[in-house]
Amino acid sequence: MSRHRHCTDNDPPCDATRDAPLRDRRGARQPERFDPTRAALLDDRERFDYLPPERVIAVLDPPRDGLVVDFGAGTGTYALEIARARPDLTVVALDEQPEMLERLRGKPEASLPNLEAALPDRLAALAGRADRVLALNVLHELGDEAIRELASLLSPQGFVVVIDWDAETERPVGPPRAHVYNTDEATKRLESVGLRIERLAPMRYHFVLRARR
Repeated sequence: MSRHRHCTDNDPPCDATRDAPLRDRRGARQPERFDPTRAALLDDRERFDYLPPERVIAVLDPPRDGLVVDFGAGTGTYALEIARARPDLTVVALDEQPEMLERLRGKPEASLPNLEAALPDRLAALAGRADRVLALNVLHELGDEAIRELASLLSPQGFVVVIDWDAETERPVGPPRAHVYNTDEATKRLESVGLRIERLAPMRYHFVLRARR
């Protein structure tokens, strides 16, 4: 059975966007951005086998009428699931690659009234307002600038849920081990921008962290 894959050791380089005006990636563990020509992989519902949306939503535990930012949302697969499951929320699918957001906007279900697709030019307006921030499979791709931006989104009582590939877990999917963090490394990365970290129960191939100001 086929499964969703990011770049692996046997894949060609994922980065087809080197010349695009994207965010500074200094400090990122994975050297290439996800190639938007591979965006269909992000819509593969087989990912739900090991990243169940209902569990992601349970870990987020958003307050009623809250603001949730899916940071690095890609094609918005999980942002859509959150918005559909919780119509009381405002869900912002934030991504730096316009091609990803165009794919999201092209989905029939993307017309949900509580879902917004946004580029990083929305960061200033969202700063200090997010009750929850979801960082799903993106920590290893974030440069130092993006880590600081992620933390800046939080409201005083808000928190970030970081779910990312665990370098210490054997798995048939995901990036090479050298391109992702183990739990200790991820914790230190988030602590470097002043976040306090709580380790939660892991998922099949992923660690799960809760980060507060």
